[in-house]
Amino acid sequence: MALETCGNCLSCLLVPLALWSIVVNVLLYFPNGKALPAASYQFPNHEWYFEGICFSGVMILLLAVILITLECSVFYRCCQSESCNKTYRSFISIVLALLGIAFSGYSCIIFTLHLIQGPFCNSSSGWNYIFKDTAGGYLTDYPAWSKCTEPANIVEWNIILLSILIALSGLQLIICILKVAAELKRTLCGTYSVFVQAGIL
Repeated sequence: MALETCGNCLSCLLVPLALWSIVVNVLLYFPNGKALPAASYQFPNHEWYFEGICFSGVMILLLAVILITLECSVFYRCCQSESCNKTYRSFISIVLALLGIAFSGYSCIIFTLHLIQGPFCNSSSGWNYIFKDTAGGYLTDYPAWSKCTEPANIVEWNIILLSILIALSGLQLIICILKVAAELKRTLCGTYSVFVQAGIL
């Protein structure tokens, strides 16, 4: 019952998560909060995938808006029967939530890979991914962070923002999974009277 009750509010939770994902991902393009000359700095490979802005941002936001619209009582009646109408809406919600799982899951994987690779920074050997061969070991090797001389505090900046993005996309993934579970329970357990009709036992 709790899962069914919360099912309608899950979509609303996706909206702020998507907006925050867009904002945090945009900050990645301004290392240490500053715009750097393109001639000396290039954006890390994973940032060009726009997973924070597109997938866990805009796409999740669109899915959330559609899901919220589906849950409104003013939604267009596709069937003459109220039971059929609710079943149809539930089916669409499941499909959209599955897309949300794909989008947020992809984003979470890319953010994690980006975090493991480390930032693109300037060191004694020039601009490069100096931590890419550490398999994420640099995350706990604090003295090694000083090898990145430019942009200033780029390692801390990347770790904090990417950790936030991983958490946001992880929450989106959990919410979408719960949404699928809630809609399946409603459908399969007879809340929408899909398999059990009134008066037939």
